[in-house]
Amino acid sequence: MKREFKLNFLGRDLVVETGELAKQANGSVLVRYGDTVVLSACVMGKTPVTQDFFPLQVLYQEKLYSVGKIPGGFIKREGRPTDAATLAARLIDRPIRPMFDERIRNEIQVINTVLSVDQDNSPEMAALFGTSLCLGISDIPFDTPVSGVMVGMDEDGKFIINPTVAEAEKSPLALTVAGSEEAICMVEAGAKELTEKQMLEALMFAHENIKELCKFQAKIIREIGKEKKVLEPAILDEEVVKAVEEFAQKDMLEAIQIKDKIQKYDRIEEVKANTIKYFSEIYADKENFAKLMQDVDKTLLNIEAGEVRRLIIEKHIRPDGRKMDEIRPLYAGVDILPRTHGSGLFSRGETQVLATTTLGPLSDHQILDGLGIEDTKRFMLHYNFPNFCVGEIGRYGSPGRREIGHGALGERALLQVIPSEEEFPYTIRVVSEVLESNGSSSQATICSGCLSLMAAGVPIKAPVAGIAMGLISNGKKYTILTDIQGLEDHMGDMDFKVAGTKDGITALQMDIKIKGVTKAILKEALDEAKKARLKILDVMADCIKAPRKELSPYAPKVVTFNIDPEKIKDVIGKGGDMITKIILDSSNVKSVNDKDAVKIDIEDDGKVIIYHSDMEVINKARAMIEDIVKEVVEGEIYTGKVVKVEDFGCFVELWPGCEGLVHVSQLDYKRVDKASDMFKPGDEIVVKSLGYDNRGRLNLSRKEALPKPKDKDKDKEKTKDKEVKKEKASVKKEKTAKKESSKSAK
Repeated sequence: MKREFKLNFLGRDLVVETGELAKQANGSVLVRYGDTVVLSACVMGKTPVTQDFFPLQVLYQEKLYSVGKIPGGFIKREGRPTDAATLAARLIDRPIRPMFDERIRNEIQVINTVLSVDQDNSPEMAALFGTSLCLGISDIPFDTPVSGVMVGMDEDGKFIINPTVAEAEKSPLALTVAGSEEAICMVEAGAKELTEKQMLEALMFAHENIKELCKFQAKIIREIGKEKKVLEPAILDEEVVKAVEEFAQKDMLEAIQIKDKIQKYDRIEEVKANTIKYFSEIYADKENFAKLMQDVDKTLLNIEAGEVRRLIIEKHIRPDGRKMDEIRPLYAGVDILPRTHGSGLFSRGETQVLATTTLGPLSDHQILDGLGIEDTKRFMLHYNFPNFCVGEIGRYGSPGRREIGHGALGERALLQVIPSEEEFPYTIRVVSEVLESNGSSSQATICSGCLSLMAAGVPIKAPVAGIAMGLISNGKKYTILTDIQGLEDHMGDMDFKVAGTKDGITALQMDIKIKGVTKAILKEALDEAKKARLKILDVMADCIKAPRKELSPYAPKVVTFNIDPEKIKDVIGKGGDMITKIILDSSNVKSVNDKDAVKIDIEDDGKVIIYHSDMEVINKARAMIEDIVKEVVEGEIYTGKVVKVEDFGCFVELWPGCEGLVHVSQLDYKRVDKASDMFKPGDEIVVKSLGYDNRGRLNLSRKEALPKPKDKDKDKEKTKDKEVKKEKASVKKEKTAKKESSKSAK
């Protein structure tokens, strides 16, 4: 039976419908937020899987019909998820995952299908709400409603929940927060250098509004929620746990405290291998051998995690011996690669990232085929995480969720300081190559990416650095860790990444494994992150203090100027013939696709942008364009070239695309019978503009461009003209007399 529930959330209707669509799923809801409509459905497998992890999968499926678009490309149907869809799926997965019992081994899938999009009402937030609610009303064990909001800021510094497109464009803050009624459990943000105090206030403001959405969910669940299935979590055999702890705990503790990452991990694996070998011999004859060995393996992991956490909370000893707020050794370098437009290397302990910056014309922008209002992007950051960076082998293929997510975080952090298109008319691509990783490679990406931008001469507004903060909590005590390494990330409760300049925050990302964090934890983490960020910025400044004034000799130079928009068609030419001619002639190449061909972008408002590594080529192309759009001024003297000769005059090209007629009567002060008597095609000629006639034709005069004859010359010309006239009259008289004589003879 169809049921409908409605909440007026800050002046907008949030409507939930259930019982009519996707009824065979364990749970399904249709969420309407304004004109945005998302169908969320969840399904659980009937039997546990054998893998030793919680098998949860969250999908976010963009349907381009939802925004009235037909997919691009040849196939014309939705294919692999866009980066935006992948990021939305991650954004939903991260807050709901900690709310499950991680010992569950039944597969769970949540599919969010975006059916209609109103750009002022976020489909991602509707999908997050729908995901939590469809799980809540289903028989799948999920007992803690989760919701999310977006937060913007107006010109007066007032926070706005779920800002409209117009409000978001003006906002210096783009914050997404998810949480339960009790606490915040996920944060994603980009900001124009907001202070730690402002960011904390924004987080708390978001949580107050999240509580209302969670209460709305709880009300619906009480009314129509199914009875939850009772699953059998993977419970460890107590005798196995005790035996493994006695055998391996001391060796594991020693291994964890080895400072070198490779040696530490090798020793941990050695302890595990020895333990597994020992117990596989003991349990070899047992009927439940496979289950017992799974318990051994899980117990070893629990010992490892337990020892890491105990040492930190009780003894304030980190796995590598650092203090709680100590950063690993730092290194920053630039110009690592000679032929790239800019390169930077950043190391923090055993995490090392090489980043490059490439500059291109604006026409090299990325085309976006998604649900958002933006269809292009001129700044891109791509993150690569090869297996060798952690000393492992594995498959190589398309970027996964990790690469896309870390790249988006780095891009968001640096985007806040990227100059505008007007200030720096280039497409900018930063590529991060993780060479070594022992935690926080995404933040090292931000640091190395910033170094490469400055080395490339991109006039960023300020240097940006990032740091990852961690949390270890036992429910009573907690410890904040600065610059977490891989083991602390894996065994810890929080990964809180903070990036920014010396003046404020540019990006945030928080993931947790517990059910939420308090205001006190967030404040302490933000304060400690700022201290660390300033130290890193000092190290980066010692390497390169500011963006270089000059671009790399291998980077395209740029010249920008404006022409009359009415003249654009003249520059392009019929079928693009004129712009092609300009590119080929100025670059001295045979094809516009040649790597050495000049790049020319012409915008609708008449803005012309020319790119090439050689300024001489740029200047030549500019001169050709300016010749085409140049206006002929009446009364001005020009030097042109004769391109065609007729009896009545000659056609003269003043510059490419501009021709006029010099009538035979305007060739000279003296009489000229035929233009060909004086000129032939290719001759140079000096002319004066007489302006345009009523049919738009340009009239020129050579005579007017010549010095006027002196009086003597005029008398000679007059005398000569009289003699010519007399001679012509005499010839005419003689011809007439002959005709009359002939008539008389007849």
